[in-house]
Amino acid sequence: MVAPAARDDKTTVQAQPKTTPASRLTKVEVPPNAPVISLKPPITVRALAEKLNQKAFKIIADLMDLGVFANVNQTMDPDCARAICAKYGYRFELEKRERHAQVPAAPPRKKAELDPTDRPEDLRPRPPVVTVMGHVDHGKTTLLDAIRKSNVAAKEVGGITQHIGAYTISFPHPERKGELAQITFLDTPGHAAFSAMRARGANVTDIVVLVVAADDGVMPQTIEALNHARAAGVPIIVAINKMDHPAANPLKVRQQLQEQGLIPDDWGGDTIFVELSALTKKGVDKLLEMILLQADLLELKANPNRPAVGNIIESGISPGGPTVTALVRKGTLRVGDALLCGPYYGKVRALINEDGERLKEAGPSVAVKVLGLNGVPEPGSEFTVVEDERKAREIAEQRQEALRTRAAETRAKVTLENLFQVLDAQQAKVLKVVVKADTQGSVEAIVDALKKIDSEKVKLEIIHSAVGTITESDILLASASNAVVIGFHTRVDTGAQELAKREGVQIKLYSIIYELIDQVREAMAGLLEPITREVVLGTAEVKQIFPLSKGPPVAGCMVLQGRMTRGRVRVRRRKDIIYEGNIQSIRRFQDEVTEVRAGLECGIRLDGFGDFQVGDVLECYTVEKVAQTL
Repeated sequence: MVAPAARDDKTTVQAQPKTTPASRLTKVEVPPNAPVISLKPPITVRALAEKLNQKAFKIIADLMDLGVFANVNQTMDPDCARAICAKYGYRFELEKRERHAQVPAAPPRKKAELDPTDRPEDLRPRPPVVTVMGHVDHGKTTLLDAIRKSNVAAKEVGGITQHIGAYTISFPHPERKGELAQITFLDTPGHAAFSAMRARGANVTDIVVLVVAADDGVMPQTIEALNHARAAGVPIIVAINKMDHPAANPLKVRQQLQEQGLIPDDWGGDTIFVELSALTKKGVDKLLEMILLQADLLELKANPNRPAVGNIIESGISPGGPTVTALVRKGTLRVGDALLCGPYYGKVRALINEDGERLKEAGPSVAVKVLGLNGVPEPGSEFTVVEDERKAREIAEQRQEALRTRAAETRAKVTLENLFQVLDAQQAKVLKVVVKADTQGSVEAIVDALKKIDSEKVKLEIIHSAVGTITESDILLASASNAVVIGFHTRVDTGAQELAKREGVQIKLYSIIYELIDQVREAMAGLLEPITREVVLGTAEVKQIFPLSKGPPVAGCMVLQGRMTRGRVRVRRRKDIIYEGNIQSIRRFQDEVTEVRAGLECGIRLDGFGDFQVGDVLECYTVEKVAQTL
């Protein structure tokens, strides 16, 4: 999300000088004979929209392209107005006001400083933020549990431990004796579908610990995690786990990672490798020491005496309302602060750490659960503390309006050229789903994974995705859209369950993401019409023809292969098919039989055909329906 542009005391929205869309729009060539639009300052969005004969929301969307967020009553500078007029084929001229003319008074407002720069003398050392990554089942969770137990400052009796996606430990510094240094760990999910969130995890981190199992070596997700860490440009420490395993081969791990460009420090490279066992805790302390030494080299600093700025690690809805885990990057977050996060805002009602204790404030590199926002922001999105709640609400509303405008603009439009494609698309098979999950990270991961199910035959449409329990409104939406409701680690409200039965809406609950994706893929394939396929059961050759007094003659046949049964049949004469129909009866001697196998003789009578010749071949077949695949 682009930060709202700063406004001066007259609420003039200034375009950001380095915004590339602005420079593109201002270069639009306007013919000299183009109609002229002239306005006196201040130029409001509403006034310009009226002059251009456009809807105000379109002008707001154009301003967004310029990197400027404004509402209908705000003013813009002449350059923005000129760029927008050029887009619609008009020339813009600014009318000069007469001297001493009264400019309409605007309510005085302070500049919305969202991110004041920090002076070097205000910076103080801060703990490192560490993300543990690696392939599934390589021991990340076991290692994080072992690290938790290494916390020397942990109280014997604390509050209720709760998973908030991050925690801070204290550990003796390896060089400065007697000093307890702090490290914050981010606990990111390990499944491949969560890679988008994991990438964000790498981007808010200072150091990545790459866990590789000594018995398995480098796996696909190991390389994926490595690429995320490289994209974030952060140092990597390799933890070779499961050294207690009989098949442990740390040399193989070193060689595999060297091929990926991570050269061990003991081989003359600059990547620290630590051999450990999360199960026996051997080597865990060495890993923590290496993290602290690496953090010293990075000289991590932040200004604690300023409004807090940071990122959302995890978000969801609890019985008390939306909750987020916030990692403070700089500044100090305090109870009562006005918080702005994407299109959401609120007043910090409570700060809770992993031990369930309520805090009054959280400084740089500290992760806390925050209560008080009015919505569930996306994990990874940035939050900022602003001067008051009114300012936070104003900016959040602008962002919401901009998002709505953009959504309206991106809806598919029908033109004469694409009319037939649109009609074809509407007639295509569509599986509609409503996705509900326990956390925003899970919702994103599921939606991402479902969108990756690629099929030209069936379209998957996610009509709604959100955090929380499955409610009656979800059922009504699914009923109106003929959709299926999918829940991941969530429950169904009592009223919603009854309504689903009445409306005939299917609710499917899952706890494993692989299972969810596979079943959705199967459901999409199930929408396709089955393919019909002919299976030849057997062939028989006509050896003799027996005319009857009534009805068509009987063909005396020898079954060449397979079996002849009552059902579908075709008669071939040389290469031509001369008849297709049904077998009326099959007789063996005087008995009526259902089937005759290869090598045996039989008499076959067909339904409505008797023009046999010796040498004709009868082909008995059946039509099977086979389910299509995507």
